[in-house]
Amino acid sequence: MAIPNARRFQITNPDGSQRATIVAVLPKGADVDAYLKDATARFDWKAYSDAQARQFKIRVGQQKQKKAK
Repeated sequence: MAIPNARRFQITNPDGSQRATIVAVLPKGADVDAYLKDATARFDWKAYSDAQARQFKIRVGQQKQKKAK
């Protein structure tokens, strides 16, 4: 079940090398620019880049497969 009023925002690393997508529900009348500036400053860019590197790891060579009985 989806959350109503959830919006996706793309934030950019301060040096401009990476982009991330965050999902947030903001109250009416909230300053979106101030929220995104704060979220960009608090975002853990090192952990995000480490997770991306683990997700797209390239396997070199073949590994043995165990036989299923």
